Amino acid sequence: MNSIPRRYWVFPVDIVFMILSYFLAHIVRFEDYRFLDNKETFFTCAAIVVFSRSIVFFYSGIYRSLWSYASLHDLLEIIKATLLSSLVSTIALLFYNRFSQLSRMVPILDALFLLGFLCLRSLGWRMLRDQIFKANTKDGVPILLVGAGKLGATFLAEVRRHAELDLNPVGYLDDNQAKIGGYIQGVPILGKTDAAEEIIYKYGIKKVIMTASQPDGRTISHLMKVCDSANVDFKILPSFSEYFLDKPKFNQLREVQVEDLLGRPTVDLEIDQIRSYLEGRDILVTGAGGSIGSEICRQVSLFKPKSLILLDAAETPLYEIDYELRKDFAEFGIEFKSVIADVKNLSRLSAVFERYKPTVVFHSAAYKHVPMMEINPSEAVLNNVMGTKNVADVCRLNGVDRFVLISTDKAVNPVNVMGVSKRAAEIYLQHISQNSRTKFITVRFGNVLGSNGSVIPRFREQIKRGGPVTVTHPDVIRYFMTIPEATQLVLQAGSMGEHGEIFILDMGEPVKILGLAEEMIRLSGYTPHKDIKIEFSGLRPGEKLYEELMLDEEGIKKTHHPKIRIAAPLESYNLLLFQNKLNKLFSLAKANKDKEIFFAFKDIIPEYKIHDEYLAWESNSGKRMI
Repeated sequence: MNSIPRRYWVFPVDIVFMILSYFLAHIVRFEDYRFLDNKETFFTCAAIVVFSRSIVFFYSGIYRSLWSYASLHDLLEIIKATLLSSLVSTIALLFYNRFSQLSRMVPILDALFLLGFLCLRSLGWRMLRDQIFKANTKDGVPILLVGAGKLGATFLAEVRRHAELDLNPVGYLDDNQAKIGGYIQGVPILGKTDAAEEIIYKYGIKKVIMTASQPDGRTISHLMKVCDSANVDFKILPSFSEYFLDKPKFNQLREVQVEDLLGRPTVDLEIDQIRSYLEGRDILVTGAGGSIGSEICRQVSLFKPKSLILLDAAETPLYEIDYELRKDFAEFGIEFKSVIADVKNLSRLSAVFERYKPTVVFHSAAYKHVPMMEINPSEAVLNNVMGTKNVADVCRLNGVDRFVLISTDKAVNPVNVMGVSKRAAEIYLQHISQNSRTKFITVRFGNVLGSNGSVIPRFREQIKRGGPVTVTHPDVIRYFMTIPEATQLVLQAGSMGEHGEIFILDMGEPVKILGLAEEMIRLSGYTPHKDIKIEFSGLRPGEKLYEELMLDEEGIKKTHHPKIRIAAPLESYNLLLFQNKLNKLFSLAKANKDKEIFFAFKDIIPEYKIHDEYLAWESNSGKRMI
């Protein structure tokens, strides 16, 4: 008996219910006991019904569920098994009686009685047990749940199933006015989140848990401050999809992370449209070892391409992402091919494309750090402009279907070398897209949280050392999005482009960097300006107080995707003149004439604002370099 799973122990009880329901169906149908006049026939028919039902029940899978955790899904499975077993048993009786006339009401009544017994058996114990656990939790630690949705209801049920946690759910907060005053499993929805402080003190709350599936960043920030002042623990439950990836576990409760403060809603992707240009194709990603490039590789792999060519000049990051992809996507049948190559090396690129013949290229390789490019403009030209030109030219010559350039908001009215180099690359793609079968697409977005060299890791390191945290200016603001969100929207935009369009990702509301630094200090358990000081270092050469996502003359148009917009195309440049200026720029970069490069960029991109330091140098030199 010990070898039989406990969930099968209820099977003998169901057999008793089958006998009882068949007996009651006859009593109700005939309103007396005359059917027992021929006991042999009745008991034989009863045996046939019970045997037929038992076979169907046993193999239907209803005993795979833990009936002490019965749900609506289990109820539907019971209904299906009962109806199927009724059909099978009725057919068996027809064969036994040689298709002589049978009462039509008996099988119907039998099925109804049996359903009633099974529902009582399956749901009765759970209801009783939940009431017992509900009573047991009243003396536990009072907790407040924020988010009276499906995730909050599921979490509440889990709390009641685990009395050993010693938690007492006092109520919910939810900003949906229609829910206020309602109940979920007997727990009241007490008010909106702006009433959190009052409710915490009124009910003696010791722990607040965010159970909303898509919490707003400002709400999280507000609750953090309220809980901090009230000395109350604040935790977050992972998102709905992450939470149900496996059976819910309470160790999934976690501290607030800086990504939560953005409150970025889930990206809705047009999966079929993305799959149509990735699945079964040969995809190449440049800069595959970088933060954006590596995430593109992960996201693309989910669509099961035929092969994924990972190209990068840095050996170690390339090895790491190659190892990760081979391990995580081993069952997908994807051919992963890692290539060490520099986008500045045109002959090497040509050989790679000739060998692997990719049909879609994501160009992520670039130098991205503004201060570094200000002091190394030659490398910005060679890598960001000439490198992009090399990859684009090779794509055009090899008949690549799509080329997607990862650009930046710093390309708009650029004031730094990194931004202006990206703007030059954008314009080149718009030029060559007019007479090419390759679809050249540019995707422009702002900063991504957690990317290599971003402000978040630097703040974390400074806080870890005890400060000070350095912010360039008290009024500086930036747009932020998470790496997965940016990458998913890049894949989406890649499916939409045709001829040189610049797609602009919806970055949401801009974030004040000073406020971000203060929130990160609070997340680390310290008080800003008291435990950890914040110092202002001043804007560095090439930095703006705020970033823009589009030029004034570009205009903007909506696409069918709510998070992707498109810049209206500019009037055509003179292609020959533009290429001549690029060639002069490349010559200056190869000759390491760094200062002349600034003015060469100005000649190509008139809206580029050269830093005052270089304007002063030009004035003192007494000559125009370009």
